[in-house]
Amino acid sequence: MGLLTILKKMKQKEKEMRLLMLGLDNAGKTTILKKFNGEDINTISPTLGFNIKTLEHKGFKLNVWDVGGQKSLRSYWRNYFESTDGLIWVVDSADKRRLMDCRNELDGLLLEERLAGATLLVFANKQDLPGAFPAEEIRKTLRLDEIKTHHWMIIGCSAVTGENLLYGIDWLIDDIASRIFTMD
Repeated sequence: MGLLTILKKMKQKEKEMRLLMLGLDNAGKTTILKKFNGEDINTISPTLGFNIKTLEHKGFKLNVWDVGGQKSLRSYWRNYFESTDGLIWVVDSADKRRLMDCRNELDGLLLEERLAGATLLVFANKQDLPGAFPAEEIRKTLRLDEIKTHHWMIIGCSAVTGENLLYGIDWLIDDIASRIFTMD
């Protein structure tokens, strides 16, 4: 039995996934996590480190790491890369001024060796706000079509209304499961 087969079989028993949620500050990462988990979203403050939530969904145990996105914290992101199955990149669709920053940070993440096997879900958040860029515009701005190293999907969503959060997480889980939990 090869090492990969052994690792797959270990994952099979656990049915566990490690998801890393990153994005610039104020993109809505914590709000997405709380909304998805059915928690109150009225008292959210900037994440000054990380939140970790363990959720049960679709028969899987999801360990979701929500890491603060302030510029001063981004250098610490690399401390969370190990064993990541899925990367959730959250974009504030209404913050047009910082879309290039957003693109540059994502480009850097996609070069990280420890994130090489991770599935990428881009949440184009805040679609409920007037003037928000549609997901298709975000897709072009972030040059997602050029990504050949990761399975990826972009989904327009709203953390406040919950629109498309379930759809996005379901896609992410299905993609990861098809890679990791396949039987030989």
